[in-house]
Formats: sequence, structure tokens, C-alpha cells
Amino acid sequence: MPHTTQLYQHVPETRWPIVYSPRYNITFMGLEKLHPFDAGKWGKVISFLKEEKLVSDSMLVEAREASDEDLLVVHTRRYLNELKRKVLKPLRTQTGGTIMAGKLAVERGWAINVGGGFHHCSSDQGGGFCAYADITLAIKFLFERVEGISRATIVDLDAHQGNGHERDFMGDKRVYIMDVYNRHIYPGDRFAKQAIRRKVELEWGTEDDEYLGKVERNLEKALQEHPPDVVVYNAGTDILEGDRLGGLSISPQGIVKRDELVFRVVRSRRVPILMVTSGGYQKRTARIIADSILNLYSLGLIRPESPSISAQNLDSPLLPPEVP
Repeated sequence: MPHTTQLYQHVPETRWPIVYSPRYNITFMGLEKLHPFDAGKWGKVISFLKEEKLVSDSMLVEAREASDEDLLVVHTRRYLNELKRKVLKPLRTQTGGTIMAGKLAVERGWAINVGGGFHHCSSDQGGGFCAYADITLAIKFLFERVEGISRATIVDLDAHQGNGHERDFMGDKRVYIMDVYNRHIYPGDRFAKQAIRRKVELEWGTEDDEYLGKVERNLEKALQEHPPDVVVYNAGTDILEGDRLGGLSISPQGIVKRDELVFRVVRSRRVPILMVTSGGYQKRTARIIADSILNLYSLGLIRPESPSISAQNLDSPLLPPEVP
């Protein structure tokens, strides 16, 4: 019998399946102003969406902090005891948001956690600014608590390999992992790569056309090979040109197009999709994420009410067919 959790409470239909809390944002006693790392990007995304009149506070779902009992669904007690709780409260709240958004995605057809995507963390090991395995947790909560959800696909499009969830789901046939990443950068986890069912390794400086073509073709094949009950989309923006850690050269427009094609391909199959925002901390990142969400809305790929959306919006291909 699953434990009692605050994260799976009923959400009124009047609220959009967009999950956020002001507690997501991290402050280092003012030091964040001196560093290119944008520790308040999540709040800025919401501010941009409010400015564009897409959302208001009353339309958002307030994320709750994941409790120790919630985290123990995946993590070991020993690992949790090693972490300092106070400093990590924002990350625990973002983790709770991902778990909440998983349930909402199944109920509404889609959901976006404006934070989360800690894909380097596994059950007993953190890494790369990732303290909690929110993607693994969201999927395991769904498997345990939601009837009809027994197969999941992770589409990890952050610039870095998602070695945390790969280690957690190693050998688990219910979970199919597609990972598209710069082959030359952190973490280079050869053991974890064994869990990737569709691996797309990129070179330094990969640009829009090559990238979008590879994402679309491989996503179509992934969904054919393993038809899932839910897709978790790790939508990292560290693929953006100028990101020194990501090492790729995708334009802001390329990122918006990427998110559009993932939502179009997944939703055309009537599969629920949960998006998390993951890595990418340049000063312009928040604006790009907001623009992407606005684009999804303008195309009818996300709507407040919808498990069912018009087929007309979904069935047209985003990219021209590949030339033989």
C-alpha cells in the first residue's frame, strides 16, 4: 500500500496544469547577482507569462515540498541523511512539483513543471546540481498510484547525458529512455549509457537543422518501438548557443521549435506529456522558456481544459520529410 502523500491531492479544473512555487528560486545571500548562473530563472519564466497575460497566480498549481516519505520511494535513507535539508528546500519543492505534474499530465493530457529535471541524481547519488531524482520519482509514483500507467518514455534533451534516471531504471523494461546529448561533456557515464534505448550523441557546436532533424526522427522511432502510457520530457535549455557547459549551438528559435515538435509528436498519439525545464542558466534562458510555452499555447498544443485537442493542430509534420 503506497504511503499517504500531500502531492497527489485533487487540483480544481480552474487551474492549469502548470506547477510552480516562489520557493523554487535559490538565493546565495546575494552572490547569485555576481554569477552567470541565473538562480531565479523559474520565477522569471512565470513573470514573463503573466506579462503576456497567459497565466495569473490563481491559474497556477502551487508546488508542495516533497516529504522524506515521498523521497524514500526512490532514495535511500542513508542518502537523504547526508543532505542538508534547509539549503535544499527549493530543490525539494521543485521535486514535489514534478511528482504533482506527473499526476496532472495523466489527468489533463499535459503538464509543465516550471522547475525540476534533476537528471544527474539517482537513488543513492547526487551530482551536477541535482540533489533529488525527480524524474524517477514522478514515474514511480505514477506506476504505484495511477491505474493504467505501466509504461513510460523519458525524452531527455538537456545537453548533458541523463545518467541519474538511467541508473535508476537500468534493466527496467517498463521505462524506455531516449537521450540526446553532447558526447564530449559531463558526465560521460559509460555504465549509465547501457540503460539508453535510443542514444543520440552530438558533436561540439551542433546547430539547429541537424539537431531538430535528429530529435524528430528519433522521437518518432522511440514512440513506435515502445508505445508509452506517459512521456516525461526533460527540456533542458543548456543546448543554447553560448552555454559554455553545454557546448552546442542551438538558437533561441531552435529551442522553441524543439519543444513544439516534441509536444506535437507526443500529443498526436494522445499520450500524456510531462515537461520539466532542467539545465540552462544563462540570463536569457527564462525568456526562451516563456516564449516556448506561449508558442505551445498559440498552436493549441496546450490548453487549460484539454485531454482532447483538435487533430488539425497535431497531424501536420513540423519538419519536411528527410531527403533520401
